[in-house]
Amino acid sequence: MFSDHDNLASAAAAVPAPESEPAQTSPSTETNSADRSTEEDPSEATTAETSARVNEVPEEAHEAPRAQTESAPEKAAEPATGAEGHKATGSADAETADAAESSAGDEEAAGSEEMSKLMEQYDEQQEAASQNELIEVKVVAYTEQGVVVDLGQKSEGLIPAAEFSETDIPRPEPNATIEVQRTGEHKDGYLIFSYQKALRRRTWEKIDAAYKGKEPITGKVVDRIKGGLVVDVGVRAFLPGSQYDLRPTQNLDNLVGTEIQVRVTKLNRRRGNVVVSRRALLEEEQHAKRAALMETLSEGQIVHGHVKNVTEYGAFVDLGGIDGLLHLTDLSWGRVKHPSDVVKPEQELDVIILKFDKEKQRVSLGLKQLIADPWVNAAEKYPAGGKYKGKVVGVVDYGAFVELEQGIEGLVHVTEMSWAKKATHPSKVVKVGDEVDVVVLDIKPSDRRVSLGMKQALPDPWMQTAEKYPVGTVVTGKVRNIAEFGAFVEIEEGFDGLVHVGDVSWTGRVKNPHEVFKKGEPVTAKVLKIDPENRRISLGIKQVNDIWGDWFKQHRVGQIVKGKVSRIAMFGAFVELGENIEGLCHNTEIEDRKRRDEGHGPMHRTTTGPLKSAGPLEPGKEYDFKIIKISPETRRIGLSYRAAAKQIERREIEQYRTTSKSSSTATIGDAIQSKLSAR
Repeated sequence: MFSDHDNLASAAAAVPAPESEPAQTSPSTETNSADRSTEEDPSEATTAETSARVNEVPEEAHEAPRAQTESAPEKAAEPATGAEGHKATGSADAETADAAESSAGDEEAAGSEEMSKLMEQYDEQQEAASQNELIEVKVVAYTEQGVVVDLGQKSEGLIPAAEFSETDIPRPEPNATIEVQRTGEHKDGYLIFSYQKALRRRTWEKIDAAYKGKEPITGKVVDRIKGGLVVDVGVRAFLPGSQYDLRPTQNLDNLVGTEIQVRVTKLNRRRGNVVVSRRALLEEEQHAKRAALMETLSEGQIVHGHVKNVTEYGAFVDLGGIDGLLHLTDLSWGRVKHPSDVVKPEQELDVIILKFDKEKQRVSLGLKQLIADPWVNAAEKYPAGGKYKGKVVGVVDYGAFVELEQGIEGLVHVTEMSWAKKATHPSKVVKVGDEVDVVVLDIKPSDRRVSLGMKQALPDPWMQTAEKYPVGTVVTGKVRNIAEFGAFVEIEEGFDGLVHVGDVSWTGRVKNPHEVFKKGEPVTAKVLKIDPENRRISLGIKQVNDIWGDWFKQHRVGQIVKGKVSRIAMFGAFVELGENIEGLCHNTEIEDRKRRDEGHGPMHRTTTGPLKSAGPLEPGKEYDFKIIKISPETRRIGLSYRAAAKQIERREIEQYRTTSKSSSTATIGDAIQSKLSAR
């Protein structure tokens, strides 16, 4: 800072010499003074320090410019008053002397005017300095106009009431000693002072001292704005969102109203801008803790910390000033899909230091190393052939991973999951989280591998087939596959049976199984044969609806049945006894041999057409027939028309004799005659 004495000296030095033309006041002096005043306080022109220095200017400094100005004409007039000058000059010299004297007078007048301006400028600066001076006063009374203060020497001043009603500044207590600043105004006989400006100056001085000394200050978060927060540290300061904490803060709105400690990182008093940072203080604290902690860490040491952050590849644990990485592979001896399945943010835990690089300040941590390796005695605990319960922890295309205990997992290959011949996708058999029974097939602790089987823990379905599905059992399943010789029907999971084309229908032969079967459709069939050794089962569809078998059960040889002649052949007549059931009435069983010999043979053929009838039998008509032969194995039925006719005649005669109570010698003619009479 330049003193006012220097300002006056500079101004005086700027006065032009007698031989030069009059010059105006240097603008640099005013500008520098204004700039210095602005740098000290954005709201006042000069500070108390400036005012004090102005008051210390010695009196000779006020006289120096004037003495210098007054001596200038005398020095200029000296050449015209010497003896030699008088001898050398005549009237011309006299004129020259008069002109010089006139010029010196003009220059003296100009210098006097310039000095007057400098003095006026100095007086203005001194007055401004006195107005911006901070003085201590005592509060004596409260009035409607404001707060009355005692200035000393029986004089009083007034702080306007607006400074308290229009701001958040609390009104000072009675008899309190406070600092105020002159305003240069008068009101109601009082000198007007500003309590607000004094507080503001002291606040800026405090902030400036904290900025230069890099000291923390306390502030209150008062607003949330774009990009950060507004913190009240006496003035409104800006706290960028990235400078609040060491890591990004998700919700800054919740911080409004809280008090925090910050450091001033940028300060511009001219514009009134202040930027603060809380992160700078945290980083310093962290560096101090880290330096102290680094001296105490060593590999193999068990330390306590809390989880700071969880990532895809692990978790960062704060050990109290330094972060260590707990890698995914060091979280557990078992399978870990994501670190968040084991640890959570802010969780406290003990970890062991695996690696420690003091120069790079890197720490690798382990959690699973705090417990024993389960593979050490796995062979004794899980010998081959043993059956155990496990939990499905992973499903892949080639099988499923089953956890026997934490850290020991085995693979169940897709071929070892079911007794079915066709392997299905593992996801259709099990899902993650299922508890399953498994059998240890092979274990290699040195390779940390164990082979497991699921089907071995279940009974072989083919060994129970004979008991569960004995021959003759009717089963229902879905067509799984169609071949040229038949269709494979899945009775239950992993258990198929073959329906041969010859066992599809009783009446017709199936040439193309695709015309009869459709993949996935349900089929009902009967178990015909079981071969456990070759794991085969034969099924039949036609055997389910065995109309021949049912017919054989309901009829016997010698029984009279009704039948419709379906067709006439050279050797007899085919008779339909039921749906898809036919019997044969041979020529010898249609009429007596005597009638055939007389030319009334059973078959009558036209000269150009087919056979029309076989004796009394005509196609499409029903007749009574007697069963004379039954062959269930070959599905053949022998019928006799003439035997049925004779049996019916005998039955009618017996019936006639019984009902009419006639003689026992009654003939068939009598019975017929009686029947005709009844009609």
